[in-house]
Amino acid sequence: MSRQVLVIGDVMTDVIVMPEGPLVKGSDRRAKVRSRPGGSGANQAVWLGAMGAEVALVARVGTEELHMYENYFRGLGVVPFLGGDKELPSGVLVTIVDPDGERSFLTDRGANLHLSAADLPKSLLDNLGMVVVSGYSLFAPEPRAAVRDFLSLAKASGVAVAVDPASEGFLREVGPDKFVEWTAGADWIFANQDEAETLCGAIELDVQMRLLGSHFANVVIKRGRFGAALGGLHGIKLTMEAPVVTVVDSTGAGDAFAAGFLAAHVDGASPEVALARAIEAGAKAVRSIGGQPPSMG
Repeated sequence: MSRQVLVIGDVMTDVIVMPEGPLVKGSDRRAKVRSRPGGSGANQAVWLGAMGAEVALVARVGTEELHMYENYFRGLGVVPFLGGDKELPSGVLVTIVDPDGERSFLTDRGANLHLSAADLPKSLLDNLGMVVVSGYSLFAPEPRAAVRDFLSLAKASGVAVAVDPASEGFLREVGPDKFVEWTAGADWIFANQDEAETLCGAIELDVQMRLLGSHFANVVIKRGRFGAALGGLHGIKLTMEAPVVTVVDSTGAGDAFAAGFLAAHVDGASPEVALARAIEAGAKAVRSIGGQPPSMG
């Protein structure tokens, strides 16, 4: 199997706000405020690069920041295929982190909303082993049309496809049935518990596996502190617990998890090894601020 992975998704600047206590409407609250590179697609690509995978990223950014982002990703082992947008600036995500590590988001996707067919030429499929699509690229009409056409080309070329729903809120907004319609037939889906419940309307893990497995060949459900499970049409095949860690910021933990699994998978690892590496990556991600690896060393 080729080790090359192509990630399609957002590039964002994450502004991470960690207030000392509840917000006070109309007044002040002390907080730590940090700015970090982010975006679900970008996070997955950088984690994949940090894990030694051969990885490329397709996204759009504001023209004025194009060269900065290209240099940034190259420095982290990611081949960038970035479009520069003259109309919209690069995306920004404000993340408010509760004391327990849970997050709320304010999203301005900016240039990501203009991802188009021109950003996804068929030549990207050359020597490719897998395409990974962040759900954010399916939540707006122009990117969705471009991505769906590209995934059809990937399927016709025998290239594996993985999808990550990415946002339960946006899933509800566009409709879970629509999302399944747009992505059904993918080889892999990586969903957290809330996304899985939204997509199939079931709470019980094995039922979620079977229902999602009727649309996707392999199903991985991320269960946070309870670990993760892998399965498909015939139910759960494998479950694994997560280590107990101190959560600093859960931003990007799901992206790190997916990257950990896929880096191992494309390198020929067994499902057990891939799931263990995914959980390890997710546990590492929550121990530092931001959605990308705290250290490339």
